[in-house]
Amino acid sequence: MSTPAFPALSSARLYGIVDLGYCAPAQVESMTAALCEGGVDLLQLRAKKLSLSEIEKLARVMHPITREHGVPLIINDHLEIAASVGSEGVHVGQDDDAVAKARAAVGPGVFVGKSTHSLAQAVAAEAEGADYIGFGPLYATGTKPDYVPIGLHDITEVHRQVQLPIFCIGGVNAARLPEVLQAGARRVVVVSAFLLAPDVQAYVRQIKSSLP
Repeated sequence: MSTPAFPALSSARLYGIVDLGYCAPAQVESMTAALCEGGVDLLQLRAKKLSLSEIEKLARVMHPITREHGVPLIINDHLEIAASVGSEGVHVGQDDDAVAKARAAVGPGVFVGKSTHSLAQAVAAEAEGADYIGFGPLYATGTKPDYVPIGLHDITEVHRQVQLPIFCIGGVNAARLPEVLQAGARRVVVVSAFLLAPDVQAYVRQIKSSLP
């Protein structure tokens, strides 16, 4: 789980992602600072189309900033980069490495999250030993256009069946947040709405102030 220097994963409510599909490499440093200063509780680096060396370089740019703000840095997919930079977390998808393999690669002090796209996958991820799950996409999203949105109807049930921190993801923004929370969400991931906001810090604060 997370190190003592960082808030407990169980207390995290707002998860941001620096996605290189929306954020140019040259913007990563300033975007990381804006997201952290705005108040994200967790921050992930997701760079699907960059080389491993480019991703590691960006992770090393981000980590001093996230550490200064007490925000755990999570690396998407790349276990070797997470281990190399000493990030606090790593995130794997349904088609990526198993949680056990991820934990073996990064060590016991690093938390492991897993993407889930159904109630059955969420239950399986908990049994597999994940520390938290992403649950979605709730809505159609440009971030993952190949994924069919799962909607809001299983949010209450997944919280009943799964005891891990559950971060609802996929098309979440300020306009949709009330119905997402009404459907039972307690934690959310926001991606493009943050990265494309005219005032990133203000938008993060707006979302965070609305969370339970």
